[in-house]
Amino acid sequence: MSEWQLEDLDLDAYLARIGHARVQPSAAALRSLHEAHVRSIPFENLDVLLGPHPGLELKVIADKLVHRRRGGYCYEHGLLFSAALELLGFDVRRRMARVQPDKNGPRTHMVVLVRVAGIDHLVDVGFGTGLVTPMPLVDGHEQDQNGWLHRITREGPLWILWRHEADGWTRLHATDDLPQHQIDYDVSNHYISTHPKSPFSGQLVVMTRGDRVSNRLVGDTLTTEHATGETTKRTVPPAELDTVLRSMGVELTSSELATLRA
Repeated sequence: MSEWQLEDLDLDAYLARIGHARVQPSAAALRSLHEAHVRSIPFENLDVLLGPHPGLELKVIADKLVHRRRGGYCYEHGLLFSAALELLGFDVRRRMARVQPDKNGPRTHMVVLVRVAGIDHLVDVGFGTGLVTPMPLVDGHEQDQNGWLHRITREGPLWILWRHEADGWTRLHATDDLPQHQIDYDVSNHYISTHPKSPFSGQLVVMTRGDRVSNRLVGDTLTTEHATGETTKRTVPPAELDTVLRSMGVELTSSELATLRA
């Protein structure tokens, strides 16, 4: 078995899940696949709360995100998408990023670098309400992402991803070109899924992206943010949890829902 377990992914089933045809490697195909993935598969941490997390074997990830039509967080999204890209013939490098580098955030976010026609691209399908399409790794490059302006800059060995907020530019994460292995993600996933300081170990987190709008369910608060700047928040009572989760593309069994409500 290969390190990344590519043989355990049914590529046609994955492509059906995101509503995309088989394609040959190109910048346009990468952009189309990236957008199809983030619009089809939500970001969510439910397995951390339902516990224990089942791990990052590709067959486990594919069973959940593809066949059971659930979502996941960065490692699950990144490992699934990078495997699909490799099977389609793309040049893929799996990497790790430090979240909120200005605040000494943890180096626990999986990203993927993909080279197409001699140009490297930042591929980041598992960052909640982040990128919708890839970002070329070109210092100073700015790109609209579903209504939110993002920028890439180079600082020494690091590529910095920024997002423009109401009060200026904010650093989202910093990525280097240090090769990663499956065990690196397994170790980071153990922290993310079990450590009391992890943002995912003690609260529900579900995120989706629509047309110039993002939705974030954190704990029992649902925040809807529009690219225009309009933001609304409301509390989701336990009785509405199933309806809200389904509207965000997450379907739970009755037992899973009962555990989550409890």
